[in-house]
Amino acid sequence: QVQLVESGGGFLQAGGSLKLSCALSGHSGALAVGWFRQAPGKEREAVAAIRWNGGYTYYTDSVKGRFTISRNNAKNTVYLQMSDVKPEDTAVYYCAMSRRTILSTILNANAYDYWGQGTQVTVSS
Repeated sequence: QVQLVESGGGFLQAGGSLKLSCALSGHSGALAVGWFRQAPGKEREAVAAIRWNGGYTYYTDSVKGRFTISRNNAKNTVYLQMSDVKPEDTAVYYCAMSRRTILSTILNANAYDYWGQGTQVTVSS
């Protein structure tokens, strides 16, 4: 059974940093793990993704240079280091796993079948 558990969300001021964690279990066959976010009244959007084999990373334009996705295979954990956060980064952040994504869909939520419960990140101006 696949399980993803996010942690590390919180409240912070603009310009600050925060590190989110996603602990995975039952994830054999994973091709990619992604971080997505959803703000109130908005659609879920991709933030970043990492290929499980090789560790290649991908980012949406709005977070490039500010956020870093990484993984620790020994701990079965994927991280999202958020730096220089902005009020528009406020959202519920979800991690998700895919066993079927290809390069063209790695930042597409529809390519991910397993999701965590989410963790709230709130950035004040």
